[in-house]
Amino acid sequence: MTDQDESRIKPVDIGHEMRTSFLDYAMSVIVSRALPDVRDGLKPVHRRILYAMNELGITSDKAYKKSARIVGEVIGKYHPHGDTAVYDTMVRMAQNFSQRYELVDGHGNFGSVDGDPAAAMRYTEARMSKISMEMVRDIRKDTIDFQPNYDGSEQEPVVLPSRFPNLLVNGASGIAVGMATNIPPHQLGEVIDAVLALSNNPDITTEEIMKYIPGPDFPTGGLIMGREGVKRAYRTGRGSIIVRAKVNIEQQASGKQSIIVTELPYQVNKAKLIERIADLVKEKKLEGITDLRDESDRRGMRMVIEVRRDANANVLLNNLYKHTGLQTSFGINLLALVAGRPRVLTLKECLHYYLAHQENVIRRRTAFELKKAEARAHILEGLRVALDHLDEVISLIRHSKTADIARTGLMNNFSLTEVQAQAILDMRLQRLTGLEREKIEQEYADLVKRIAELKAILADEQKVLQIIRKELGEIKEKFNDERRTEITFGSDLLEDEDLIEREDIVITVSHNGYIKRMPVSTYKNQNRGGRGIRGMGTNEDDFVEHLFQTNTHHHVLFFTNKGRVYQLKGYEIPELGRTAKGIPIINLIQIDKGEYITAFFPVESFDADHYLVFLTKNGIMKRSQLSDFSNIRKAGLYAITVRDEDELMAVRLTNGKSDLIVGTKKGMAIRFDENAVRPMGRTAAGVKAISLDPGDEVVGMGIAGDQNDVLIVTEKGFGKRTPCSEYRRQTRGGKGLKTCNITEKNGELIAMRTVDEDEDLMVITAHGVIIRMPVSGISRLGRNTMGVTLIRVDEGDNVSTIARIQKNDDDEDTEEVSDKE
Repeated sequence: MTDQDESRIKPVDIGHEMRTSFLDYAMSVIVSRALPDVRDGLKPVHRRILYAMNELGITSDKAYKKSARIVGEVIGKYHPHGDTAVYDTMVRMAQNFSQRYELVDGHGNFGSVDGDPAAAMRYTEARMSKISMEMVRDIRKDTIDFQPNYDGSEQEPVVLPSRFPNLLVNGASGIAVGMATNIPPHQLGEVIDAVLALSNNPDITTEEIMKYIPGPDFPTGGLIMGREGVKRAYRTGRGSIIVRAKVNIEQQASGKQSIIVTELPYQVNKAKLIERIADLVKEKKLEGITDLRDESDRRGMRMVIEVRRDANANVLLNNLYKHTGLQTSFGINLLALVAGRPRVLTLKECLHYYLAHQENVIRRRTAFELKKAEARAHILEGLRVALDHLDEVISLIRHSKTADIARTGLMNNFSLTEVQAQAILDMRLQRLTGLEREKIEQEYADLVKRIAELKAILADEQKVLQIIRKELGEIKEKFNDERRTEITFGSDLLEDEDLIEREDIVITVSHNGYIKRMPVSTYKNQNRGGRGIRGMGTNEDDFVEHLFQTNTHHHVLFFTNKGRVYQLKGYEIPELGRTAKGIPIINLIQIDKGEYITAFFPVESFDADHYLVFLTKNGIMKRSQLSDFSNIRKAGLYAITVRDEDELMAVRLTNGKSDLIVGTKKGMAIRFDENAVRPMGRTAAGVKAISLDPGDEVVGMGIAGDQNDVLIVTEKGFGKRTPCSEYRRQTRGGKGLKTCNITEKNGELIAMRTVDEDEDLMVITAHGVIIRMPVSGISRLGRNTMGVTLIRVDEGDNVSTIARIQKNDDDEDTEEVSDKE
């Protein structure tokens, strides 16, 4: 070793060197690789991809270009890393199951939700998406800062203008050194509404912001179970939420049930999920699955899990939630770079920093436009001087030997600047015509006005905010779509009720058993529905059959044909939009195979002054105090003991002072005081309400009053109304009175209800034909008549059921409300 070599060796403390070097490395990863900027929500590689595509002119209105060309541009000028890393990032930006709003418009194979990789970059093509054009809009108007690239040969943006809140809209995930970020995507319109609310009220609270942003909105949809994790994340920057797949339980024609998965939790690989379920079945950890197949196509996802006949689909589904990716946990960590430093942010802070960025963008753009307008006005002022002294200017130029002499002469003789003098020298002769002179004067007047407007914007913060509100509103109008992820409550994930807001809600139940809730305010904004509904197949026909108002903390009781009762709180019923059809009731309560819902009631309190009256098809009736049902287990309990050959077909809520009327298939009816049936305990079987002839069965029960009518409908489509006054009180247990003449022409009774004038009637046939008619239009006839034709049924068809629908005349916007007898 030479003396020169020894002089270059410096002794250092290895501990200090390790600390210093590791901190330098950590900050490089944090700032330059792994974490997004709070202003545009992008990591450097994402920002460089979009900027490179914009510089290459590969915009949304141009043709696609090879992905390899884009990747080469990025790594050659801005991102000195591997091409695979850049291409993988670009692929993710083009996947509609990875990003809520794709920033890259991909053409070709860009992978699938099954985990299939994208094709090689030499095969695929890409361009900027329409919404990503809003990320770079006005980038050449000095709206953001630029910095040298890695070798100083190019300039790249420090941040993009980002004309929409991309950090929250598309979310971000990344692992840095000692920290990680995991920001979920959100619905564009909701986030923009929250930004607008913050711009109007800087003191807005997180709870108030959540009225606009109820929670994340994943590109793959799914269900978020509960709001507490979302609230915690939005208040503190950290939280965890449970995400479930969207699942329906379908009854097959063979009698078997199938679990249909139509949406998966975010970032769950469908192929691996199916493989996981298959492994659990092989290992005997899941019992009851007879078939598992993927029926997904370009129209959407559909994963079918067939259930064995003797297995409970709800129990199996709960096991799938427990052991597979049908239910996942998403840990929210709102970590982003603020002024180059990593910070855990609250939801309000995320919105605040974005709004501040937009104010800066608008101010810089306005200043840029003002500078440009003033420069142009300065030139026009010189041209106006030249036009006012046209002969002198022409003479001066004509007698000047060089352009420099002419320019100096113009500056000295007419007090012009060098820029103005040069503009006069560059002016074409056609600008000397009268029309062109008028154009110059008009342009100058317009510029003076524009300059005044721009200066006013810079001097007034409220004008800046108005521009932001206007432009965000335009983006919302152009790109907004429907929320995909529903926020609901699971029966096994209930939160502290004190954390759930008490609010009035409207619950709707469709004829086919789909249920949902909406805030009363949303419901009152609905438009009245059409008078008629035409069926298109018995599995597709549906309409709102019941609609009632209750509270999030009130109870809803559900009764099944087997005599069991289940209970949900109002907040446990999913809150969905007006256009959503809801979810099947059987997905909310664990009813057994062969059970179905026959009745339900909203209940505020279980007082002893009200009664539940039960009636079976074999004419057995029981009356119990409502207070007997105050403690209903999650798995339900028996409300009435029903024999094997019988089933519960009707339940009514009474005040203890009502008359009941019961109708049968053979056209008999009996009316009696409800007190003729003494109150009994839950497990009692009941007493005889009406004596039935062989082959007869009960088809309906109603509460009889002097102001309402008894409505009957027969299987051949005949019907009528008869005043309740024509049915005298009788002793319970008798045969009753004739309510309809049964002939071969009109057929047997299929339904009996008590109705009012302001209601509508739905009549549904076995072939799926549906007709809606006002009750007031049905003839009022005596008991011993056969009725009139309500619907003409085709040969081989017959009426299968009816639904009574009451309109609310107090609110012109309501659609349908249910009967409450």
